[in-house]
Amino acid sequence: MKKLLMVIAAAAFLYSCGGNTQKNQEEQASVDEFSEIAKNVKDGHNAKNSLDYKGVYVGKIPTASGEGMIVSITLEDSTYTKKTEYVGKESGNIEEKGIYTWNVEGNTVILDGIKDAPNQYFVGENTLTQLDMEGKKITGDMADLYILKK
Repeated sequence: MKKLLMVIAAAAFLYSCGGNTQKNQEEQASVDEFSEIAKNVKDGHNAKNSLDYKGVYVGKIPTASGEGMIVSITLEDSTYTKKTEYVGKESGNIEEKGIYTWNVEGNTVILDGIKDAPNQYFVGENTLTQLDMEGKKITGDMADLYILKK
């Protein structure tokens, strides 16, 4: 009799464990479906109208030669000031001023007037991420070095 009860208890335990796996898979599927739907919903929110993006952003950006450069970008209502200081060099500091515009999606500012250097920055929560010359995110091990912080 005890053996029969043990077998029934073991079977019930195994059955309940199997049910949780299926339930977890169903929950994950519904989360994945929701995420896919959320990507396709256009609710009008973007960095331009949802974030407090105005302010001063600073970071040390790598350079092809040398120790890098300290970049400071100040965004105001529609104008910017970009200061570049090359680390370890006394001369060559640059200050550029102008207006900026937004891309169509409202998530990237474009610094007008800058031609020979990257001029597009993805706007995040208290960050500006420098994009490459084609306006694409920089990837790889050094990607985090292209983020300016407020």
